[in-house]
This record gives sequence, structure tokens and C-alpha cells, in this order.
Amino acid sequence: MGETEEEKDQAGKLFENFIQASTCKGTLQSFNLLCRLLDLDPQDHETFYCSLKTRLTSWRAKALWTKLDKRTCHKEYKKGQACVGTKCLIIGGGPCGLRTAIELALLGAKVVVIEKRDTFSRNNVLHLWPYTIHDLKGLGAKKFYGKFCAGAIDHISIRQLQLMLLKIALLAAVEFHVNVEFVKLLEPPENQENDGLGWRAEIRPADHPVANIDFDVVVGADGRRNTLEGFKRKEFRGKLAIAITANFVNGNTTAEAKVEEISGVAFIFNQKFFLDLKEETGIDLENIVYYKDNTHYFVMTAKKQSLLDKGVIIHDYIDTEMLLSSTNVNQEALLGYAREAADFGTNYQLPTLDFAINACGQPDVAMFDFTSMYASENAALVRERFGRQLLVALVGDSLLEPFWPMGTGCARGFLAAFDSAWMVKRWTEGMTPLEVLAERESLYRILPQTTTENIGKNFEQYTIDPGTRYPNLISTCVRQNQVRHLYINGELPVKSCSLERNGTIRRPVNLARRESEIRPGRLLTWCQKQTEGYRNVNVTDLTTSWQSGLALCALIHRFRSHLIEFDSLNEEDSANNLQLACDLAEREFGIRPFVTGKEMAAGQEPDKTGMVTYLSKFYELFRGTPLPVSDSRGADENSEDYPSKAVRSMNKVLVPRKRVPKDEKKLEDTDPTYKRRRKVCNYLEEATNFSSQSASCVGEERGVKENKVRSMASQLLSKFEESNPSFTLRRQKKAQTQNARSFHNKSIKEKAVHLRVLFSEDLASTSQRKVGKESLAIAARAETLVTLYETDHRPKASSPCSPPASPPLSPGSLRREFPGSGDKCHSCQKRVYVVERISAEGLYFHRECFRCDTCGAALRQGGHAFDSEQGKLYCKLHFTQRKNGMNHRRTFNSHLGQNGAGVQEGSETQTPNGDPTEGLQGQSPGTFSSRLRKSLSWPLSVTRAVCDSPRLLSRWVHGTAQAVGLHFRANVQDYVFLYELLSLGVPLLFMLQEVLLQMYSETGPVSQSIQPLLLWLEEHLGHRLM
Repeated sequence: MGETEEEKDQAGKLFENFIQASTCKGTLQSFNLLCRLLDLDPQDHETFYCSLKTRLTSWRAKALWTKLDKRTCHKEYKKGQACVGTKCLIIGGGPCGLRTAIELALLGAKVVVIEKRDTFSRNNVLHLWPYTIHDLKGLGAKKFYGKFCAGAIDHISIRQLQLMLLKIALLAAVEFHVNVEFVKLLEPPENQENDGLGWRAEIRPADHPVANIDFDVVVGADGRRNTLEGFKRKEFRGKLAIAITANFVNGNTTAEAKVEEISGVAFIFNQKFFLDLKEETGIDLENIVYYKDNTHYFVMTAKKQSLLDKGVIIHDYIDTEMLLSSTNVNQEALLGYAREAADFGTNYQLPTLDFAINACGQPDVAMFDFTSMYASENAALVRERFGRQLLVALVGDSLLEPFWPMGTGCARGFLAAFDSAWMVKRWTEGMTPLEVLAERESLYRILPQTTTENIGKNFEQYTIDPGTRYPNLISTCVRQNQVRHLYINGELPVKSCSLERNGTIRRPVNLARRESEIRPGRLLTWCQKQTEGYRNVNVTDLTTSWQSGLALCALIHRFRSHLIEFDSLNEEDSANNLQLACDLAEREFGIRPFVTGKEMAAGQEPDKTGMVTYLSKFYELFRGTPLPVSDSRGADENSEDYPSKAVRSMNKVLVPRKRVPKDEKKLEDTDPTYKRRRKVCNYLEEATNFSSQSASCVGEERGVKENKVRSMASQLLSKFEESNPSFTLRRQKKAQTQNARSFHNKSIKEKAVHLRVLFSEDLASTSQRKVGKESLAIAARAETLVTLYETDHRPKASSPCSPPASPPLSPGSLRREFPGSGDKCHSCQKRVYVVERISAEGLYFHRECFRCDTCGAALRQGGHAFDSEQGKLYCKLHFTQRKNGMNHRRTFNSHLGQNGAGVQEGSETQTPNGDPTEGLQGQSPGTFSSRLRKSLSWPLSVTRAVCDSPRLLSRWVHGTAQAVGLHFRANVQDYVFLYELLSLGVPLLFMLQEVLLQMYSETGPVSQSIQPLLLWLEEHLGHRLM
């Protein structure tokens, strides 16, 4: 049945709407309309792709089919027949779940994806490894999202990645259902006569069609909250790390485009940046990352003390869950913390910092703890019941949670998706369950160790076969007897043996299971020191000595004397004492009791293990904490190594000196700014010490002394800032940014009034001048007005009495640079560190700069070519083309020079092969024959020159045309960019002019101060443009 041209055009428009859809619902709706128009059934997964490809023949569709056909040609897919008849259920529609669904669909399986939500709302940005970029481009990512990883960009927002993978999955005949929640697996019935029911899924809503499908494979991709049973999780805990993510609205303005990204800066690589941040804002970070995508995405690791000082965290709890609970976090302070850090990180260059809105309608800012990371102990298992087998697997965060500073989430998630697809292929080929599980667990051992350096470098050869991705692969490192407990049937109970090998599994550096290392003897000594001197308190053990409650109250009073009145406690009322101490510890410190106060005071000896665990929390919380000044026992007693009385008496007289490392001493000798800062710190330290000594001696003069110290400190600080122009420059930059934001938030009428006041002040001050100078001032103000709108409304007020402006600074002069020492990238001339550099041709390059100058493709060492004359890198293909083009150009230039010389010689004299002029010059002057020849030679030379003119002219025209052609071919990208720039710039000028007129028209009648400006605009821009 043939299609009319009208139907083809309509199908092309619907396909274009499907490509351009920007939401999950919009994508599904446009796809359903397209299938309805073409009369195709997506559930017919075996023939859907071929039918769709033959019915859609637009140029965009053909380009996409070419990409997908190249992918389906891999031998592992067997032309879509490798897993025919296999039904797979994917739980979760995240990036890893969709990527797994695509691979299973290309293998020929029937794939169903269920997703609990119906929107893609995650704005966070993912870092992509090079192989991930290559993989997505091979699936046609550029056809769906044209800006995907353009140039050196190596990241994408989660929402955009989900949309892209959803569209590819739908084209591959994957069923995608939203608002469907997985509950649990349903076993097949016991009666299996006449091919009874198989494994099914219990879902909500229960009447959904997916509930009636029997599945052979179930893959869990629902993130950290994995809902599939049978997968034990192991926890890796490290040092406390609190991450903050923030997304700001990206207006896609010129000023925002100029702000440089921060691909990942840690404290150890740029200490000056983080020290300046802490000194100016009080924010103490360990690292920070900034990416530009649909939003301005910031992620940073903040130190707990900094969050406490800034009021983000209200109370300091030892329990991480209570510490970061919503009731213990000041949301307004968190928003200010994130905005201030982002503002400083971009050097106050972003014109606005309005928070993006998340799916809950709240500002998209989150603070979470990634101290603990979870990983599943096994990647797959097999369930068998009544002769029906079910293969169950995990991918994504359900399998292995990423360590976000390394950017491993998406990359390792895709690798796990490929490994799972390979496992399903082996399962359908007839391998035994134990063989399949042993091979899968062997691959899972490799996954946590993968980096960009130790995986295969030839991305073109990547398939679902692990041998193409993992060099030196050993797929039999796990034996079948080690995975026998993962084969679960109705007869054998689930064994709890683990796959871990003692001392053979590599764990991430600095990550280990967090266990208390305090010994009971050391804990008892510490408790005795802290409760020494309290009435009726004698701690001799960790059990019976605490039954009265006085010891526990004394321990709390030792560090928080304002919480409890120890002298008012009754020794006989032990139950109330214990309950009071337990309630205070839970409310103020987040330490939950293991028993109630009445049970502990009942007379029975408390459990020693429970008491050691309970008191260990106090030890971890208060260890190293300075005691209150008013405490008569002194601050030194909190230390584990308690000093003697002689040492304590010496500490009262001597002022401790801080050690200065050698590097700081060298810096002090060479840096005058550091000398001044050190001098100021010494003055402040001496003043503070003097104040503390005076306070201990004379209480009445404390206020006067502190005022003197404050005045001295403020004077020294002001002198230091005056002598250090960087502080003044940063403050001016910050003030300009705040003024610009307040100006940006005004309405158009308020902006016009503000600008009119600026013009009226200057015109009033210059009213006594001549008309010519006044017109020049108006012209300058007009240019300033245009500049304000080009730079996103940044007004700069000027006064007649202000000093002359300093020379304009370059855009990069205010950016914080790394120290001048170190190697530089030959391509971008920025500093390159050892871990991120590539050495080639005796030069250093960033890995992202090691690209072909013509096509921008990433190069491999040994597979590149270097032009030593221009200092540029090329791939083999473009280097050969450029070399041939340069040879042609040199040949043409030499040929053109010869022709030009011939024309010049022909116009003046003849060539030596019969040149009459040269023959006459050779004759002796003064003879009759020479004069006669000279008089008869000029008609011949003129005739010859006239006859040779067309030939020489044609040579010149041909050479010029050839040179112009070579020039255009060599600079075609520059001309294309110039055309795009002009096509965008000219309409922008018209738009700016309309905005100006709209602003002044909304302010009311045109005043006398603005009339000269409008006359100038009419004169220079023309009445037609007005």
C-alpha cells in the first residue's frame, strides 16, 4: 500500500516532533501519534524496527537509521536473533536501566521498562568518560541533542540523557510504562500442567497489563533503594564527607557563556583558591566542580565545622543521619551558603544566581552524606521454583554506588549494562546457571577497579563481549562452587556464604568498614580523667560505676556545664539521674540510649558491651574538644596525654609558638604580601594573648582591653587591605555584581528611570559646554547604554569628581590562576598536572586538548601527526590532506610568481631568445645601423606585447581563481562561523534598538534630557530602523 506525499510529510513532521520533545510525557505522546499514523504496533518487537525504517524516509530519519544499523551489525546480536523469545523486565527508567533495555532489545528480547515517576526532573550533571561519549554518539545522540559533547564538553544533565536514551529505546521496540511501581516477585504456581504460568511481578496498579506477563529475566535498576530480594549489601565508610549540589537557572546569555567551567579543583591542587574563599566568605571546602548545561550545576564538598559556623547545620550530632536530617538543617542558610560559594567560584561573573526548581517545587539544592557507599555482594542470582527458572540481575547504583568526585557513576553503570546483556545472551545460549553466574561474578570483580586508563582504548571495537572492553580479562576467577548459594530453588535454603576472598579483593583507597577502635581500658582511663573531682563519683569500671547516674551527668557537665546543674542532683534518685543524662545526650548530641534509665538503675549489672558502645560515642564526640573557659579544671585536662602541673604552670607564662614549615618560610622570604599578613597575625596573636592574660587578672578592665584589641586589629586590617589592592579589587567586583543583580530585578520602567537619572546628572554638569562636546557626551552615553544591555544590565555609576579610570582589564585578568610554576599545555597554554597530561613530540597536552585541529576528534599517542611549523595536532587523514593542499599551494605560488615575472619582463624588455632591444643595447652607440634598428624595433615589441596580453591575462586569472579556491577550502570553517555570527548579530542589534525604544516609551513623555539622545540615534541609525 503506497503512501501519498501528504502522508509522508505528516509522518516527517511527527517524527520531528518526537526528536525535539523535551519531556517524558511529550516523548511518549508524540511516539504514540507517530505509530498510530503509520499503523505500526510497538509491541511487535521482532518486526517493529524494520517496518518503521521502511515507512520513515525523511533525511533526518535516514541519518539516524544509518547510525543504528551500524550498531546492529555487531556479530554478538546475530541480526536481532540472539535472544528471541526471552522476556525481560527492567525496574527503573534511569540512564543505566534504559541503556540495559536498549542492549537487550538489540539482542531480540522483548523488553518492558517500568518507571515509578512520569517526569524526568533531575538537573544534576553527569561526567562522561570518553568511551561513554563514543558509545552514545554511535547510537545517534547528536541527532536527538545537537549540542551533545560538542568540542571539549564531557558532561550532560541526567534529564537530557534520560530523554535521549528513552527515544532510542522506543525506536528499538522497548515498552516503557510510567506511573508503575514494582512491589515484589510472584512465584509460579505449583500446578504446572499444560505449560502453566511462570514468574510474574506484583506491581501497582495491580490491573496494569504488565502484571499479566511472564518474565525470564528481571533487572533491578531502581537505584540505591533496590527492591529485589536476595542481594546483600556491604557498606564502605570513610572519613565524614558532606556534599552540596546546587542548580541555578541558565539564561543562556552572553555573559553566562563567557564564564569558565571548573572541571574539578581539589584543595591540594589549588590551595590559594580555597584559602581565599575561606578568608573572604568563611566557607571551607575540600573541592568544587562547576558544569554548564541546562542549568549552572555546582557540586562541592564542605567541611562540617564550616557548616556549623555558617549556621547551615544547627546542632552537632555524632550520628550522620541526625546531623543531616531536615530538622537539623537551616534551609535558608544552606541556600546562602551554596550561592556564596558559587559566586566566589565564578569570580562574581554570573549576572544572576536564581535557583532552579526541582520536581517538588523547591529550590534545587541538596546536602547529603557520601561517607558511606553501598555495593551489592553479588551481581546476579538464579531463582527456580516448580521447574521455572528466573535470572535476576542488578545494574547502576543498585549494584555499585559511585564515588562522585571520580565521575564513575554513568561509566561503570554502562559497563554493568553491557555485562548484564552478555549474561542474558549466555543464558539463552543454554549455559548452565552456575556457569552463567560464575562468569558474571568474575566480571563484577573487575568493575570497581575500572578507570579511564585500564579499559580498552579502541572504542570502535566495543561490544557487549567483555573481551573487547577489559584488557587481560580472566573470566574464570570465580569458580562454580563459590556461586552455588546464588542458585536458589525451593528445595535448598538460601546459603549465606559470601563471595569475598580474604585479602584478595581490592577496595578503593582510604575506604574501609568504620568500626570503633577504642579499647575498653583506654575508654575507662578517659572517663576517669573527665569525672575526676566530682562529688560522689568514682569510676572504677564500665558497668556498676554508672548505675547511680552521677558519673554520666558529670561527664556531660564536664563539657556542657550549662545543660545540667550537677550540685542539685540527688545520689539516691538514680533512675531520674540516668533518665536526665540519657535524654540530654539524645536531644543535644544525638546519642541514643540502648536501655532506659529505669532499667539501668533496676539493680542488675548493665551489659558491658552496650555500655562500651554507648560511652564510646561520648569519647568520639568530646575527644579533643576544648573545655569552657569558666571551668576551674582547665582546658588541658581533656587531652589524652594530660600534662603535669609544672608544664601547666609554664603554659600560663609562655606563649606557644606556631611551627612554620620550610615551604612557608621560603614563601615568607620572597612574598611581601605574605610578610605583611604574617606580621598582622603576630600582632593580633600578641594582642589576643595580652587580652586573655589581663582578663584572668583584672576582671573590671576586660571590656576596655577587648575594645583596645578590637580597634588595634581593625586598624591593622585596614592598613593591610589598603596596601594589598587585591582585597579592594575583589570587594569592588562583588559590589558591582550586587548592584547589577539589583538592577536586573527591576522592571523596564524602573530601569529607564534609573538610566535617565544617570544621563540627567551628566548633562546638567556639562550644560555650560559647547554643543559639539555635548553631542559627544550623548554619543558616549549611548554607547554605554548599548554596552549595559550587551553585558546583561551592569550599570556603572560615575561622578564628575571621581578619579580617572584605570586602564581596562582583560576579561581573564580577574580570574584566579594556578601558581606560575609547572608545565603548560602546548594547545591552551594553561597549567597541566602530571595526572592529566599527555607527552607527545616533546610537548605536554591536556587529555582533552589532545585532539585533531581540523575535526576535533580525540587522538591516541602514536596515532597522531604534528605540524612542527604551525604547532598543531592532526589525525592521520587530515594531516595528509593538509600536506597535499600545502604542496599544491606552494607549486601554484611558484608558478604564479614565474608568470608574474614573465609579464613584467615582457612589458619592459624581450627575453634573451630574440630580444631586439637587448641586441640593440649590445651594439656600440652612435652608429647609423643601431639608430635605425632602434627606430624600427618598437612597433615589433608593441605588437608582440599586445598579442601576448590575452595569454598572460588568462594565466593570471586562472592562477588567481585557483588560489582563491585553495584559500576557501583551507578556511571554510572560518567563513561558516563568520556567516553564523552575522546572522545572529544583525537581528540582535535590531532587538536591542527595540528594547531601548520600549524602555523610554514606557517612562512617559520624552524629557528634554533624553531628546538629544534620540536625535543622535535617528541620525546614526537611520529613520527606517526606528
